[in-house]
Amino acid sequence: MLAVVGSSVALAASGAQAQSGLLTKGTDLEPITLSSGKPLADAPYELQAGKYYRLTIQCDGTDSFAIGGAEFFRNMWINKIEIEDVAVAPLGLDSISFDGEGEAEISFIPIRPGTFTLRIPGTTGETQAATFNVK
Repeated sequence: MLAVVGSSVALAASGAQAQSGLLTKGTDLEPITLSSGKPLADAPYELQAGKYYRLTIQCDGTDSFAIGGAEFFRNMWINKIEIEDVAVAPLGLDSISFDGEGEAEISFIPIRPGTFTLRIPGTTGETQAATFNVK
């Protein structure tokens, strides 16, 4: 089971979002894999503010995992999160939790330059975090 934790969720994108033209193309990023004993990412992600990206987060089911990063999510415009056949357009987001094997795809646009992190909550090791450098 997969859970999205945030402040407000809508099930469809607004007409203004769909008309923006930004939502039809984008760059697929290297997936983040949640797995016991494995790093989240091999290297930092290098992004450009204002460009559209898609990030897949996969969990192999070896344990229950969450990945969070309030600073990351507050500095990205999240278009939608796709979980199986359901698309969620969140107003706010803090973390994504996996109770078992699953996959979620986040479509987003970085809106502010800086360095942001997605991390397994409660961990401090470098391998338990994915860093996003936004220029």
